[in-house]
Amino acid sequence: MSTTATTGRSPRPITGRTVLLYFVSFFGIIFAMNFYMVRVAISSFSGVETESAYKAGLSFKNDAAAAHAQDARHWSVEAFLQHGGASGITIAARDAKGQALTGLTPEVRLAHPTDKRRDVVLEFVELTPGQFKSLTSIPEGQWDLVIGLQRETETVFRSKSRISH
Repeated sequence: MSTTATTGRSPRPITGRTVLLYFVSFFGIIFAMNFYMVRVAISSFSGVETESAYKAGLSFKNDAAAAHAQDARHWSVEAFLQHGGASGITIAARDAKGQALTGLTPEVRLAHPTDKRRDVVLEFVELTPGQFKSLTSIPEGQWDLVIGLQRETETVFRSKSRISH
């Protein structure tokens, strides 16, 4: 013989009102979470990688020709990252014979890998011919170091490499 303990309460019947309340509550929570996730996604990533894909496609031929011309020069451009109190970047540019390159203006920026809005443009000063030092300190994190060397108005050298600081 088995005995069952009774609590003195009768079970609540499931009514249409209860089912409706659970149904609305369940989908209300789903809707609220979706709204929150969409809001976070939109605010954390701009979604724009290229302003005009059509124009970028048209300029591809010119970019490829500039890359071939850059390779034909056989220049050596090296960037050195200093860590510590005076963090910065030093760039050394030499021609195929190892001579320092003169008459160049650096355009350097730290591109954030996932958010273009966080890019940092670095200012450089020429220490000696072909050697440049950044005046701007390097923020913490992972960055794409984008180096552009210009002679007058023409970009004669371009590179992009990943750095961690």
